[in-house]
Amino acid sequence: MTAYTTLDIRRDGAVHWVTLNRPDSLNALNTTMVTELREYFGALPSDLETRVVVLRGSGRAFCAGLDLKEGGGGEIASVQGMLRGQRRISELVMLMRRAPQPIIACVHGAACGGGFALALASDVRIAGESARLNAAFIRIGLSACDVGVSYFLPRLVGVSVASELLLTGRFIHAARALATGLVSEVVADDQLETAARRLLDEMLSTSPVGLRLTKECLNASIDAGSMEQVIAMEDRNQVLCTQTQDFREGVLAFLQKRAPQYSDQ
Repeated sequence: MTAYTTLDIRRDGAVHWVTLNRPDSLNALNTTMVTELREYFGALPSDLETRVVVLRGSGRAFCAGLDLKEGGGGEIASVQGMLRGQRRISELVMLMRRAPQPIIACVHGAACGGGFALALASDVRIAGESARLNAAFIRIGLSACDVGVSYFLPRLVGVSVASELLLTGRFIHAARALATGLVSEVVADDQLETAARRLLDEMLSTSPVGLRLTKECLNASIDAGSMEQVIAMEDRNQVLCTQTQDFREGVLAFLQKRAPQYSDQ
């Protein structure tokens, strides 16, 4: 496994526990972390051993956003250079969505700006009671629409709540995040890993190809132009799955009232 300086990555069977590891700066995104996250997420499509990723932060926060003390970490000498620097960050959420593995974000403390974006781009969000999230960009003279936030947020909480949060930059705390559907569960901070493991156990009980195709189809369905397009993709996925040994094993295990033993074949 690649050695990173700002990420702590631990393999536990078919799971990667990815910890943002700059606790002294509340895991703010500096140049090195952006580069390492790009490398890590970019490699996931070819990683056949990893089935699920858990993303979390070390110390007191999930991620406080861009490290402003570093000046953004990108080229700023020209418009072209600024755009390249911006794209290096914004493409992170695209890489997360393209990854075939579901990504579970365990959010505690601050998840601001770019940290908010990383949480939103994850497939499932579990919040610790200390979690507070916001589109911090608008509070420093920028647009709140950055790093995919204006794409993900209204799809998760609706246009009215998204407009409130984006136009003000105000924080949404754990309880309201749960009430609006931004997160799926709120637990005590020290129970985040336990809650994630409950999800992992259920995800890992599915067939590998079924899990991958479900993430792909769900994400595509959000932007599909019609019900017919969605059903066409669903039909394609089901036909593909029925041709696998894992489907036959799943049916046999159901009939025999036992847990299936999937082999990704």
